[in-house]
Amino acid sequence: MNETLPDRLSVDPQSPFHDADLLARGIGIRFNGEERTTVEEYCVSEGWIRVAAGKALDRRGRPMTVKIKGEVVPYFLDAGADPASAATT
Repeated sequence: MNETLPDRLSVDPQSPFHDADLLARGIGIRFNGEERTTVEEYCVSEGWIRVAAGKALDRRGRPMTVKIKGEVVPYFLDAGADPASAATT
């Protein structure tokens, strides 16, 4: 299986950056050195993540998101893998 993650990935099935196979495998995000579990979308090259803005919904019923800039390090979630070691490889 491919061991590289895309530059940009989204959990929204309507997004052109959605990849169900990668998401099923499990993706972790380290943002500015901290684990983030509520990331809706990320972009490594531009250095941002999108997270839900509370419980607010847009007019289509999807969560409203906020873009936060910083260092983004995605990695695969493996049963025995340490996220800190995965971020350095």
